[in-house]
Amino acid sequence: MSSAAAERVGKGFTAARAAEVMALACRRAGLDPDGARLLRLGENGLFRLAAHQVVVRIARSTEYLESAQGEVRVSRWLAGESFPVTRVIDDLEQPLIVDGHPVTFWHLIEESDRKPTYGELGGVLRDLHSLRLPDTLTLPPYPVLDRTDRRINAAVDIPEDDRAFLRKRAHELRDRVRDLRFESEKGPVHGDAHVQNLIVGRNGQVILIDLERFSFDFPEWDLMVTATEHHSLGWQTPEEYGAFVGAYGRDLRTWSGFATLRAVQEFNMTTWLMQNVSESADTAAEYTRRISSLRNDDAPRDWSPG
Repeated sequence: MSSAAAERVGKGFTAARAAEVMALACRRAGLDPDGARLLRLGENGLFRLAAHQVVVRIARSTEYLESAQGEVRVSRWLAGESFPVTRVIDDLEQPLIVDGHPVTFWHLIEESDRKPTYGELGGVLRDLHSLRLPDTLTLPPYPVLDRTDRRINAAVDIPEDDRAFLRKRAHELRDRVRDLRFESEKGPVHGDAHVQNLIVGRNGQVILIDLERFSFDFPEWDLMVTATEHHSLGWQTPEEYGAFVGAYGRDLRTWSGFATLRAVQEFNMTTWLMQNVSESADTAAEYTRRISSLRNDDAPRDWSPG
């Protein structure tokens, strides 16, 4: 990365910065960026192009290059297995490095009016975890707290007391994770397995998206997301969570290690949101709620999805 690019990345990953990179990447790829619409700004910036049936994904920096490369490999593998998964544009170089940002290009999925259900999420994870990796595909272990230090160091507009608390909590969680004894065998793991990472296509097919944390590890890491959302946050009704458990065949909350995975998930949800506290007053307020409750394990988690 050039010194000028590094300086721009250091100023923060804003919607405007992501749009600038998106336009540059599209021109290099021979695509028209005019009229592109921002779909999401989080760990990545996602844009839907107006002139093509393409979604452009912008990563925060070259530190995310390995994840972007893995997404491309996993998408091609799963597509070859006829697994319902988001697909990269095969006739474009993947990923591009544009001004210090890995960029990938994906086929647009035309969505139906119906949202995916928790039962469908459980079924997709059951099918995914039953697959065997080919010898030609090597995946990293699940990145439990891999971006924690980076997020904490890069965060702006948070109190220094929060930064110190999060560093201490991360150290404690790493110790707890090392002591875990998992009940399952390792296999393919999505790594961010919530219902928002499913899309129902126009033909009714449920499609898995967002592959950047795909790993070879214990399936419990995928189950912890919905189990925590239900147990801690009440984001699913008992019927919805029951459908998830019924489709998958296991309720992670009965496992002795769930308390540790729950703490990891809550921590990750808070530090993920922390990256965008300067984007809006609502995001800043939600971050404040989350960090406040993290300081008290017994406090209710009255968190809003987002």
